Amino acid sequence: MSNNFKSGFVAIIGRPNVGKSTFMNKVLGQKVAIMSDKAQTTRNKVQGVLTTDDSQIIFIDTPGIHKPKHVLGDYMMKVAKNTLREVDAILFMVNVEESLGRGDEYIVEMLKNSKTPIFLVLNKIDLIHPDELIKEIEKYKDLLPFAEIIPISALQGNNVDRLVEVLGSYLPEGPMFYPKDQISDHPEHFIVAELIREKALHLTSQEIPHAIGVNVEKMKREDEDKVRVEATIYIERESQKGIIIGKKGAMLKKIGTMARRDIEMLLGSKVYLELWVKVQKDWRNKPNFIRQIGYREDEY
Repeated sequence: MSNNFKSGFVAIIGRPNVGKSTFMNKVLGQKVAIMSDKAQTTRNKVQGVLTTDDSQIIFIDTPGIHKPKHVLGDYMMKVAKNTLREVDAILFMVNVEESLGRGDEYIVEMLKNSKTPIFLVLNKIDLIHPDELIKEIEKYKDLLPFAEIIPISALQGNNVDRLVEVLGSYLPEGPMFYPKDQISDHPEHFIVAELIREKALHLTSQEIPHAIGVNVEKMKREDEDKVRVEATIYIERESQKGIIIGKKGAMLKKIGTMARRDIEMLLGSKVYLELWVKVQKDWRNKPNFIRQIGYREDEY
């Protein structure tokens, strides 16, 4: 570790679906945050740890800013806002394909009194013409006193290394908070539950995703080469249960097959994955159940 080692916490904030999770996974080179084309995929604060020879950056992927419609939504917004209080830098990420909207303006208002360096990160530049990018920068550049304005493509990796390099120059000198080979502060069972939820989101129709919750009931290494995972997928209505299970269990089997591949990559072992589907009516408005399946506001 160098004598001038730097370390710090960096919040990634933005509207739903701007690419926050994609960015963090690209930076880390491994999936720790799930991705979906459905809005409000990220529900918890997910920390990803990037360690180099001279710095350690702890990225915090926050739930997309949106107007809450239930208790779970309120929780998600509290997590996002609380994250901004004690970080060393903030990445305000926007999607250059979308117009500056009320959600972005709301975030700007949230950040106006912040004394933390704020980076404007314009994502998805691979999808627009350079002339359009210049116009997008003009729309945003005077809204806040941005420390840096950096266009990137999180999916393609364009300019991501430069963003990380510049970000490191803003961090204070400090200790290594996590072992150099650790890439997340979350326990494995949390990431496993999220990987299962990701596949369920990907494979189901629009009316289902927000009603999906996943809880890992058991995760046990049976021998050196095999881990047994038992998990429950919760939904809110009986009709949704039928969709998740599918005809003769086909959908549930597909979710399990896709999730198992990612879990095996995460754990580096063969995985036996057993899934159940249960109805928990209106669970997103039940604080005790929300905490039971892993959403703990008090931890943040």
